Amino acid sequence: MRLTQSERDFIAAHSTDDVHELALHTKPQPDCNLPLVLDQIAGRQIAQRKLPQWAEHSGIIYPPHLAMEQCSSQFTAQCKARIAAELTSDAAHPTSLVDLTGGFGVDFSYMARDFDAATYVERQESLCELAEHNLRELGLAHVNVVHSDGVEYLRAMPPATLIYLDPARRDEHGSRTYAIEDCTPNVLELRDLLLGKAPVVMIKLSPMLDWRKTVDDFAGAASQLIITASANECKEIVVVLERGRHEQVRITCVNDSQHLEFTVGTDDFASAQAATLVDPNDLPAQQYLYEPNAAIMKAGAFRELQREFAGTDLKQIGANSHLFVSTQAIREFPGRAFVIDAIGTLNKRELKALLAGVERANITVRNFPLTAQQLRKKLKLKDGGDAYIFATTVAGRHVLLRTHKLAH
Repeated sequence: MRLTQSERDFIAAHSTDDVHELALHTKPQPDCNLPLVLDQIAGRQIAQRKLPQWAEHSGIIYPPHLAMEQCSSQFTAQCKARIAAELTSDAAHPTSLVDLTGGFGVDFSYMARDFDAATYVERQESLCELAEHNLRELGLAHVNVVHSDGVEYLRAMPPATLIYLDPARRDEHGSRTYAIEDCTPNVLELRDLLLGKAPVVMIKLSPMLDWRKTVDDFAGAASQLIITASANECKEIVVVLERGRHEQVRITCVNDSQHLEFTVGTDDFASAQAATLVDPNDLPAQQYLYEPNAAIMKAGAFRELQREFAGTDLKQIGANSHLFVSTQAIREFPGRAFVIDAIGTLNKRELKALLAGVERANITVRNFPLTAQQLRKKLKLKDGGDAYIFATTVAGRHVLLRTHKLAH
């Protein structure tokens, strides 16, 4: 797969241009496939923010826009590569990786570097051609690209050190699916076959899934589960399967540079969210408010978060608020940290004092009867500014906390 000189020149000349404007106003040019070059310009623009290391290679060829938006980011791919390297650090050499759902090859390109041999399997021939070209551009000479159905390849393949899959989350009609059994391939049905071929299996799943049900679905085979978020948006769940039965599962919550790890027994899921609540009478004395990051929110790891900071007086405001308060500044808190300036209710007199001098604010509601938009309208505040108002319920009372960000 190659670009002509005319196509390369066009891409270089219009690398920062608006692709939609180019599509509307560019006339057909000799020796230049316009849809292809527009995909390349759009792809490189996306790669600069999503795959900056790939974007440094001018020879990379990108797929159509939708595939670029759906592919893994450099951050999440690097996270999976680190996990794979840790899981196989004691494995006998030569080590081997098999990716049964190759796709655009981002995850594979990062994971493959830590293995002696790596095989990319993909049923779409066009993606195989793209991967073969790009992997060569990235300097990965030890990889093998196979055009095949992943399940068929799995049945016939020799043993591997680690198998990776990213099941397609669309049905035969192209509609989005989330349940594991509705994805292609159905990894629940393939569990025993996968573990028969490799002692370690990593599976990327939808961030919409309930992680406790996911662990249960794999019936004792799940040893680890990683919830990955970036810029406080949950991106994916990765489940690790290993041979044998696992009564304890290690959960890792990642949000950019923030990490929280804990181990939970599979019979202890029901109590995993419990955390000590602040005494409502002590609320006025609290000086700091903390909002856990998206990965911890997804995990519901509120008790574990409290344990992580056992040397502080960190407590949850309410059972369903998912907000924490403390009299201490915890600058390493995995999430957002705020200084509490005032606390009040929706009582008119208290509101007047709470909002004195405030014309605009960022509003967050947790376990509160109004939406953020409804509350903003009620308080007559514009959006933005340095003030952050959190609305929640404490012991049956609707409470507002006016805060500003804690300086790091």
